[in-house]
Amino acid sequence: MSGSNLVPDLGKAPLPPRKPSWLRMKPQGGAAYNAMKTLLRQADLNTVCESANCPNRGECFASGTATFLLMGDVCTRHCTFCNIPGGRTAPLDPDEPRRVAGTVRHLGLKFAVLTSVNRDDLPDGGAAHFAATIAEIRAQNPGCGVEVLIPDFMGDAEALQVVLEAAPEVLNHNLETVPRLYPALRTSADYARSLQLLRRARDWADTQRGGMKTKTGIMLGVGEAPGEVVSLLEDAVAHGVQILTIGQYLQPSHRHHPVRRYVEPEEFAEYARIGRELGLEWVESGPMVRSSYHAREQSENLTP
Repeated sequence: MSGSNLVPDLGKAPLPPRKPSWLRMKPQGGAAYNAMKTLLRQADLNTVCESANCPNRGECFASGTATFLLMGDVCTRHCTFCNIPGGRTAPLDPDEPRRVAGTVRHLGLKFAVLTSVNRDDLPDGGAAHFAATIAEIRAQNPGCGVEVLIPDFMGDAEALQVVLEAAPEVLNHNLETVPRLYPALRTSADYARSLQLLRRARDWADTQRGGMKTKTGIMLGVGEAPGEVVSLLEDAVAHGVQILTIGQYLQPSHRHHPVRRYVEPEEFAEYARIGRELGLEWVESGPMVRSSYHAREQSENLTP
């Protein structure tokens, strides 16, 4: 299993359900899309759009937006839903923050999204690298907003504090799925630990920087029950989450965690309604929604 995010042999697991006609990946290609890919290659940068095979990358690349994937393209964990490979990581590139900031400047972005692979091999989980990248973006791009989608740093409050003090506009950490399914999908993660991270971030923002928004995201179709999703929404609100994304899980390969069902658009709309009733300020919910989808719009519309 080393060097792979693949699940153990599923034996005679049932065939996945047929993909519905309304679930279609948006087309990729065109001059703007190809120009973005060329720019990223020239700057030697990774994006989660490509590494995680995001279905929206055609739309986002064509509009000049991307989610930068920091600290390499190999993860220290082996989440069975994720297309990013696990295995041996490389040393951090100290010049990466400068190159990311330069690409943000070249694209003329007013809002940048940063995420990373898990780097449990680093003492701080990569927190200082996040902070350095935020600082470099601000130095080269005055007025540019930043969202960070961070790992759990193994529950290290000091590492989280390093990122918080860099003052991103949005602090995102994904819960991904309901707690019952963590052993099958997030084998090195802990639901309570992730909730605690979100609570700490919200408490810090309330006392130190009230403008920072807290955010999380989940995927549906991995075996969750509707009641479990509602309970997760309640937990998110109770732990200070303000923005939530909900999307359909798409199996990267036949050896990853299987799709258990395709959730109808009406059900996504219902979860959005429930989330707003519970107190979430923004719910982005739909089959093709991913963590960073419409991130700029969320930040702009929720700025105090």
